[in-house]
Amino acid sequence: MDSLKIAFVGGGVMGEVMVAAVLDKKLCSPPNVYVSDVNEARRQYLSRTYGVAVAVDNRDVINKGDIVVMAIKPQQLPEVMSGIAGQFNPSQLVLSIIAGARIDTLRRGLGHDLIVRVMPNTPAQIGDGMSVWTATDGVTRQQKKHVSSVLSAMGKEIYVADEKIIDMATAVSGSGPAYFFLMVESMIDAAVRIGLAPDVAEELVVQTMVGAGHLIQQSDKSPAELRRMVTSPGGTTAEALHQFEQGDFPGLIFKAVSAAYDKAKKLGN
Repeated sequence: MDSLKIAFVGGGVMGEVMVAAVLDKKLCSPPNVYVSDVNEARRQYLSRTYGVAVAVDNRDVINKGDIVVMAIKPQQLPEVMSGIAGQFNPSQLVLSIIAGARIDTLRRGLGHDLIVRVMPNTPAQIGDGMSVWTATDGVTRQQKKHVSSVLSAMGKEIYVADEKIIDMATAVSGSGPAYFFLMVESMIDAAVRIGLAPDVAEELVVQTMVGAGHLIQQSDKSPAELRRMVTSPGGTTAEALHQFEQGDFPGLIFKAVSAAYDKAKKLGN
């Protein structure tokens, strides 16, 4: 896949993650990666760090990529689309990682039909991300293979046929890391409040979470089964879980995920 050329409209954090991933996995070489960014310091950083070609004008990079990655903030989308609409080669693939941006919005705004919409998440920064994606009907099998390879360079990927699942994934895997970070924060705070030193509390909580995650991945048992295995009747774990149940912890999680899902749908309107 050395001949693959990728252009990035926007050089923000997630765009940089993708740049680093495709270069690290040798999906393409630095001369075949093009990034536009209005910030001069950012352009210099990306050029110096990765050896990629940079430009201030989006139009100077989009005609160079087999895949054009839209890696801008949602509020920038209308202005960016107005500047590049109608300037794509019919065979180019546009890949959007813009939160909430519907395929139909991109299709109409760009005047282009070959669109892939992706919801990645922040663990992609360490190659352990989760990306959920869908594509318009005209995207070829070869282009889908390219997308799968690019997203796999950042972690795991799942293709879905129905775009509405992207909003659901936004609420689960897209926003999900923050839910776990909050849980870790809260457990560290609780550990300190019962008397543990902050550094000890953090190490205990973080490693417990990492280990539990790996156990879920590698075990042939469901999370519910694993929970039951560690919960002895009348024991410490049972007492702690009782407090979670009293506070309707599962219901609270459902409310949080549902709220994120509703917000994701509204962002696309």
